[in-house]
Amino acid sequence: MFQYFKKFDWILLVSVLLLIGVGLISIYSISLGKADFLNFKKQLIFAGIGIILLFLVSFFDWHGFRENPYFILTLYLICIIALIGLFFFVPEIRGIKSWYKIGPLFFDPIGITTLVLTILLAKFFSMRHIEMYKLSHILLSGLYVLVPFILIWGQPNLGSALILIVLWVGILVLSGIKLRHFFILTLCGILVLILSWQFVLKDYQKKRVISFLAPQFEPLGINWSQNQAKIAIGSGGFWGKGIGKGSQSQYGFLTEPQTDFIFASIAEEFGLMGVILLLFLFGALVWRIMRVAMFSASNFPRLFASGLTIFLVAQIFIHIGMNLGILPVIGISLPLISYGGSNLIAVLLGIGILQSIRVH
Repeated sequence: MFQYFKKFDWILLVSVLLLIGVGLISIYSISLGKADFLNFKKQLIFAGIGIILLFLVSFFDWHGFRENPYFILTLYLICIIALIGLFFFVPEIRGIKSWYKIGPLFFDPIGITTLVLTILLAKFFSMRHIEMYKLSHILLSGLYVLVPFILIWGQPNLGSALILIVLWVGILVLSGIKLRHFFILTLCGILVLILSWQFVLKDYQKKRVISFLAPQFEPLGINWSQNQAKIAIGSGGFWGKGIGKGSQSQYGFLTEPQTDFIFASIAEEFGLMGVILLLFLFGALVWRIMRVAMFSASNFPRLFASGLTIFLVAQIFIHIGMNLGILPVIGISLPLISYGGSNLIAVLLGIGILQSIRVH
């Protein structure tokens, strides 16, 4: 057992635990304003479950993923069934059907689906990396992504659906897609965006894009949340206002401070130093994951670690961009920080697989 834990990437693990700690402190602070600590207690439970699963998964040999494609496909089909079930067995909450209710807790299958899709794409391209010149491989991999993309978009959850596209394109590039095929995909993507704007996007989704391009558009309506986030970030100063003392976070000016705008809440209460610490921890996390990719002896662990990096970096970049007002608000949480047990557990399972790769 000592030799097992000696092979662990402790810098990676400590970075993860510290980020979870920052998230719990922020959620606790936000809970002070309403004197309601239910979300804090739930997140604490999810964190405990996720950390246990991280260690359990790290004991299993990761080669089972590489050598058993039917197991991966079974996981994929279970995720698809879970996403379909959202439309039939889940009540609509704030206009979205995303959460299964299990007792007092809610479970969102999107995070696990993204993790399983990362494993599937890593397996798919690790077997075909020398045949990336074949357009059929690109199209088949796109089909694997398209099915959950449509199901997640239909909830509607535009942000999480776009993360799947970013993940797919990123792994395609790392797998060695031909430049000609990449340009074809880019043109198809632009065409899909144009058609989606005309026939698919709902009015409130269009308003979010318009408000991003024209910040003066409805400052008390669709732009309210983003304006309050920028006020919160700017008012934090160097050291921040302190735990439980952020006016935007505590008095309800900042909407969804525990999820979509938790970065703004952290910046307000912990200031520039808190943001620097947060970015440092994320930098350490990404660096250690990329080390697994760079020093892997085969393609599957390299592509899986790269895919997990793409997933995390995309979420971090979009979330912070939303809070700073440089990207439209599309409902992306901050990994390991924002309230939400499903995404937290999915990330911790991914970290557990990385530890398995390192140990075995």
